Amino acid sequence: MAEVQEAPSASKTVYSLQGTLLEACSCGVACPCWIGEDPDGGECHAIIGYHFDKGEVTGVDVSGLSLVLIAHIPGNILAGNWEVVVLTDDKATEEQTNALLAAFTGKLGGPLADVYQLIGTVKGVEPVTIRHEVAGGAGTIEIPGMVEAEMEPYRSPAGEVTTLQNSIFSTVPGSAAWVSKAGRNRVDLSQYGMSWEFEGRNAIQAEWTMEYAA
Repeated sequence: MAEVQEAPSASKTVYSLQGTLLEACSCGVACPCWIGEDPDGGECHAIIGYHFDKGEVTGVDVSGLSLVLIAHIPGNILAGNWEVVVLTDDKATEEQTNALLAAFTGKLGGPLADVYQLIGTVKGVEPVTIRHEVAGGAGTIEIPGMVEAEMEPYRSPAGEVTTLQNSIFSTVPGSAAWVSKAGRNRVDLSQYGMSWEFEGRNAIQAEWTMEYAA
C-alpha cells in the first residue's frame, strides 16, 4: 500500500513592513553602536522612529501609521539592558496598536524579536500624535511636548546629498541610509526619567523594510 504524505504547508506572512526610519542619538558622528563599539560617553540616549508607508501584521493593515522608541542604552548596544518608552500612533485603532506592539515586543518572532531581546525594561507605552517626515534625505520627527528632532544629511562639495549604500547599520539592513547630524535632538519624558537635549549629534534617515514569514 502506497504511503500518502502530506505536502508541507506554505509559509504565511507574519509581518511585512515598509517605510522610513529616523534615528537621532547622543553619539557623535558617525555612531559607533551599530558596528558593535561602545557608545560615545559610555551610554546612548536615542530616538528611533518608524513610519509604515505600507504594512501588515498578522493580517492587520497598519499602513500610514508610525511608532517611536525612546531608548536609554547603558553601555555597548549589543549587551542589551536597554530601557525604552514606546510611543504609539494615536491614529491607530486598538487592533492596529496591539498588532504593532506584538511585533515590536517580540511576541511574533522573526528579526523584530531578535532586536527586542536587547531591551531590558519597557518603562511605558503611550499613544501620541507623531509627525514623521523624510524628504530629500532630511528628516523630522515631532511629538508635541515630548520629542523633537531635525536631521540634515551630509552633502558632497557640490552640495549633493550623500548616502551609504547597502548600509552596515543593523537598523537598516540592505538599505541606503542618509548618515547625518541632528541639529536638535530633544526629549522631555521626565515621568520616565528620560529627558535630554543635544545639538549636532548623530542621526540616520533610511528607507526600511522588515518582513517575516513562518
